[in-house]
Amino acid sequence: RVHGDPTGSTDPMLASRTAVACVRTYSSAAKSAAAAAAAKNIVLVEGVRTPFLVSGTQFQRQMPHDLLRFAFKGLEGRVGADVIKQVDYIIGGSVIQEVKTTNVAREAALGAGFPERIPAHTVTMACISSNQAITTGIGYIHAGLAEAFIAGGTELMSDIPIRLSRPLRKTLLDSRKVKSPAGYLALLSKLKVSDIGLELPGIAEFSTNEIMGHSADRLASAFGVSRREQDEFAIRSHTFAQKAQDAGKLTDVLRVAVPGVADAVEKDNGVRVGTLEKLAALKPAFVKPHGTVTAATSSFLTDGASAALIMTEAKAKALGLKPLAYLRNFAYAAMDPKDQLLLGPAYVTPKVLDAAGLTLKDIDVFEYHEAFAGQILANINALNSDSFARTYMGRKERVGALDMSKLNLWGGSLSLGHPFAATGVRLVTCAAHRLIDGGGKYALVAACAAGGLGHGLLVEAYPQ
Repeated sequence: RVHGDPTGSTDPMLASRTAVACVRTYSSAAKSAAAAAAAKNIVLVEGVRTPFLVSGTQFQRQMPHDLLRFAFKGLEGRVGADVIKQVDYIIGGSVIQEVKTTNVAREAALGAGFPERIPAHTVTMACISSNQAITTGIGYIHAGLAEAFIAGGTELMSDIPIRLSRPLRKTLLDSRKVKSPAGYLALLSKLKVSDIGLELPGIAEFSTNEIMGHSADRLASAFGVSRREQDEFAIRSHTFAQKAQDAGKLTDVLRVAVPGVADAVEKDNGVRVGTLEKLAALKPAFVKPHGTVTAATSSFLTDGASAALIMTEAKAKALGLKPLAYLRNFAYAAMDPKDQLLLGPAYVTPKVLDAAGLTLKDIDVFEYHEAFAGQILANINALNSDSFARTYMGRKERVGALDMSKLNLWGGSLSLGHPFAATGVRLVTCAAHRLIDGGGKYALVAACAAGGLGHGLLVEAYPQ
């Protein structure tokens, strides 16, 4: 037997040929492994969004798929139709769903004229729906099911589905079986006056029956966030947003020609820089009369959509595209929907940092969702609390103090707006652009969501 011959042959020539074949096989395998590793580098190529508009304004006559279609077409305008043809999958988010277009991602893609062969589905995860769209697509890449995908989200709060009351709906459905006028009268006679009414989409948590604003108020109180601090943070958000708009920083915002509207919309219309005196005069919006959360320190009802093109680095290079950023570690968290409903960022931040081997000091850009001023400030206080870390997170010590000079410097959801399912893509795209603008290396995106959920994602600068 020749030493090292896996066939056990005693023929030296055969052994030599086998050895050469093995070397070639192992060399080829090594190259394939290296290529596979490079292919799994996932990059954000482009991210866009419609202007985020206060509900009841220029987008009010559109449908949710129209807004997402605007975003898809805008994305195509940035990267080119030939690149869109390379997309393997489309995932879109939606929270308040239009019953006529339940798979809004597919309808928007078809409406945008994208190739019919591209599968699409819709996800819903409250305020982190487009975050979920992004990470679902990342999972498809790692599973070998896709090389390039589009993630996005849409929300139209100007036209929400309003239903008849359940007893009235049941009566109407039962009426299909009635055969005579007397039968109709008998059926209607069963209705009570209290049965006749309308149902709006629920704004309270289903599991706790508590409105999110109440949760924000209690959270602010629990973490010692004062009314003045919340007012100051709201002014900060609007001030930064106004400066970013004026400086032309928000390059992800599309110019959208809206049917039936005379002028194209080009910027977010909810940015309003107020004063401490005006904000202090506002009454509590949820917990009355002693609450601290007001309309000014809450994100407003918003219409808008977003879309991002994400793919492997290898695919981007093959197409001659210059990515904006790498998308690295991400994490989800779930917590008590009663007392910790909006603490998602506090829980996911250390998860992402630990997985990446980083600390808060290594992060150059923070893009955290601003559902309420009290909510974001409570999360910041939680991250810097030893007691919270030990009691609720199983950590020996606090995560640390978040550097406010790195947080949401181009505005946030309080000022730019918050179309529930579209915000995630905005956060990720903004983080990438801020890294490029400031020359940073790492950005951390984090957001809370209804149901007591949270998401975090690490964004790494791409060599420019």
